[in-house]
Amino acid sequence: MFDFGKLVKVPTTIMRGGTSKGLILRKVDLPSDPQLRDHMILRLFGSPDSNQIDGLGGGTSLTSKLALVGPPSRSGAHIDYTFGQVSLEKNVIDYKVTCGNLITAVGLYAAEEGYVALTEPVTEVRIYNTNINKIIVAEIPVENGQIKYEGDFSIAGVPGVASKIMLNFLDSGGTFTGKTLPTGSPVDTVWLQDGRRFEISFVDCSNPVVFVRAHDVGAKGTELHQEINGNKELLDTLEQIRVQAGIKTGLIRPDEIVHPSTHALPKIAMVAAPADYITSSNQMVPAGDTDILSRYLAMGTLHKAHAVSGAMALAAACQIPGSIPNQLTTSSGSGVRVGHPSGILYVEAKVEQHKSSWSVERAACGRTARRLMDGYAYIPYSVLATHDR
Repeated sequence: MFDFGKLVKVPTTIMRGGTSKGLILRKVDLPSDPQLRDHMILRLFGSPDSNQIDGLGGGTSLTSKLALVGPPSRSGAHIDYTFGQVSLEKNVIDYKVTCGNLITAVGLYAAEEGYVALTEPVTEVRIYNTNINKIIVAEIPVENGQIKYEGDFSIAGVPGVASKIMLNFLDSGGTFTGKTLPTGSPVDTVWLQDGRRFEISFVDCSNPVVFVRAHDVGAKGTELHQEINGNKELLDTLEQIRVQAGIKTGLIRPDEIVHPSTHALPKIAMVAAPADYITSSNQMVPAGDTDILSRYLAMGTLHKAHAVSGAMALAAACQIPGSIPNQLTTSSGSGVRVGHPSGILYVEAKVEQHKSSWSVERAACGRTARRLMDGYAYIPYSVLATHDR
């Protein structure tokens, strides 16, 4: 564990999965004590620091992500995956959420590391996501006995093309609350402390997400980062809506002090009907190329792309009659083209009604992934010694 004197070295892999990037760490290489483990991981990332200049984090919510992996603890799985969102501002790693993008990286990692035998033309990697107690199946392309990396599939927010990795979230309805519609209703009303009221749709599929009409909060749904992240009044309104929705569904207690970095769930997204807009890379997206527009927030700021788990919740919501996304979407099938700041994300969901409840048999999305680096990450031994004291 030690090298160059009193430095602790930790085997580390850096991977991109979808539009996210993070560290893949094996549980066996870390302390068994969760508090000590997280103390080490925060130091590896360089948190808390908005730039993470003294660590491996990238200074954004998209690039400050963690995957803890190890042998499967559940029958039928090939690998265990625990996701952690590493805070930039606090000594906090949030394990109460999940990340669909990084699951893509874990699926590729498992195939590369021999957790599963390669089969052609597709190797199915069954990933047990411990955060949500669900199995996700990643389909890794294989050709001539080797992983096929080259392809013609592209995703918005990532330059270039690669082979497509399909992610299949099985039985993904009610992941955190036990119900696809936690309140039992496709539309609810929340009241803010200043007396304002807003209609919302709360859907729990892969992640619990609050959907609100962009128009209702004074937005268009076509905004980019500067327009949203620089609008303190809008962010404050969205946060109040998110908190009230969380209280309404029991994810947040009424007496809790809530901040986006301490209570990541529920998520919130502004949605709007298709419209022409310009992406963050200055590309025009015609209204006819999308089925719905979404602006998804993570840790209190606009997500630069769109979270896969959030998009799956949106795809499910689009198929539930009466919900706000259902009112706005132009899609009439299981597939939904989501227009987001970086471009278009295509997702699918198979939703079924059972009397007054709904189930999501399958939610799926195509992504790409790539291993970026293997090696050792180093932290001072004093980090551990200080923690022990």
